[in-house]
Amino acid sequence: SVQVWSDYLNVHLHPKSIYVIHQYMHDGDCGCLEAFGQGERLLQDPGCIEELEDRLHFYVEECDYLQGFQVLCDLHNGFSGVGAKVTEMLYDEYSGKGILTWGLTPVVSNVGVNSNGWIFHPPQDSQKNFYRLLNTALGIVHLSSHSSLFCPLSLSGSLGMK
Repeated sequence: SVQVWSDYLNVHLHPKSIYVIHQYMHDGDCGCLEAFGQGERLLQDPGCIEELEDRLHFYVEECDYLQGFQVLCDLHNGFSGVGAKVTEMLYDEYSGKGILTWGLTPVVSNVGVNSNGWIFHPPQDSQKNFYRLLNTALGIVHLSSHSSLFCPLSLSGSLGMK
């Protein structure tokens, strides 16, 4: 049965490469991870940061010559806060290594399809747009300050903003 996007993967991932955030799963207690601060708070939990460091050290110890890290991070939601804390941790622990960070934003469409198949223009949710803008701005500032190179990626020319 399919429950999350990773159920569609044909490639089997190493168990140490997956870290599930239980509070923010599809059926989690807190709903969705929609604010930068929520993402930052996740990594202030000592148990969470210790688990991430253990997983990171597992892979670092496997390297013969570690040159750096690549970080892919959504900018428009709370994962920008998670990515900011992760890049800060990498910057503090591996200051001599390169950190290439890709900030990802979705294409925001103003067209929807209703249950009858009709195309319509849904009303704009100003609070959601505000969160998206604020998360993107905070993500860019924090991720770029702890990265050797920060590159925003978007299929639209507006970094996911309308």
